[in-house]
Amino acid sequence: MSDRLLDLARRLHALARTGLHFSANEYDRERYLEIERIAVELLAGGVPEHVETVTALLASEKGYVTPKVEVRGAIFRERRVLLVKERLDGLWTLPGGWAEVNETPAQAVIKEIEQESGFRARIVKLAALYDRHRHGHGPSLFHSWKAFFVCEITGGHARGSYETDGVEFFELSQLPPMSVGRSTPRQVQRMYEHHLRPELPTEFD
Repeated sequence: MSDRLLDLARRLHALARTGLHFSANEYDRERYLEIERIAVELLAGGVPEHVETVTALLASEKGYVTPKVEVRGAIFRERRVLLVKERLDGLWTLPGGWAEVNETPAQAVIKEIEQESGFRARIVKLAALYDRHRHGHGPSLFHSWKAFFVCEITGGHARGSYETDGVEFFELSQLPPMSVGRSTPRQVQRMYEHHLRPELPTEFD
């Protein structure tokens, strides 16, 4: 599926879900349900076996559909960056993950850093808030935003977790194969620029 078609299918599903949330008219609700079924078929790529899987994944989308929020923490030592290796794909990324309900953005990224790397950290600045589909992360069923924070270590020690099985500092010129759905080499380089120049304005979009 092309990026454009994926964008349209996600938008169609969001409109259907939002319409179902606000509409009390049964005639309108039937139409929104039909629109939702069409969106699911598009997202399933026309493969009947995938329809059930996509339906289950989208079932949690209730009410007014909005982007999901992901947080990532960038920590540097001289010209080396802290990366963790994901068990899921065996690739490396800045520590982070989905923000949880009832967490502030700061709480979310500090928790993720400690859970995935073993290091305690504090935030220096919010460096960027990126729309996922504009920064080379590849296709995704959900629309999401990524919040990147520049942080520094305050304690702890390197250790893996149930999600990660590697924690290392890498030279910026020798980054390992990265899990680009999570963070990209370009984003690591950009976070390093923010690390060197904290006065840079926060980036967005």
